[in-house]
Amino acid sequence: MDEIFDVVDEEDRVIGQLSRGVIHRQQLRHRASHILVFNTSGELFLQKRSMKKECCPGLWDSSVAGHLDQGESYEACARRELVEEIGLDLEGPLVPVFKLDASADTGWEFVWVYRCEANGPFDLAPEEIEEGRWFPLASLDGLLRERSGDFSGTLKLIWERLRNT
Repeated sequence: MDEIFDVVDEEDRVIGQLSRGVIHRQQLRHRASHILVFNTSGELFLQKRSMKKECCPGLWDSSVAGHLDQGESYEACARRELVEEIGLDLEGPLVPVFKLDASADTGWEFVWVYRCEANGPFDLAPEEIEEGRWFPLASLDGLLRERSGDFSGTLKLIWERLRNT
């Protein structure tokens, strides 16, 4: 059964609900949360998306990401996805960092980006994640430049915005 998501207008106001498949095929605006998980050493955990994923299979992406379910808030989605994708039931704060506007580069998703701190180990959902790895922040600029095709477009936008804030 196809999931139902809120369809939103250019101001991120809900204007209806449709299935995931229809939203993606028609390139309609919708919502997602991305979470950046940092450890106490300052490294960033990234996930390599499963080859079974519809979008960006096999690419490195945010620590955790997911679509908002119908009527769900960005933060509720972020907390749910942390549990579903990496088994992290976060007790500490989930800090909002910034919001990306929906565009072709984000797959027509408005994206709230959050950050949190956790050291793992994580319980990776195999249907979602092929691999997870900690990346030293100092190495990410070079990796994103030299191996750009290995990373999702949304992660590249998030990293660029994060580095410029």
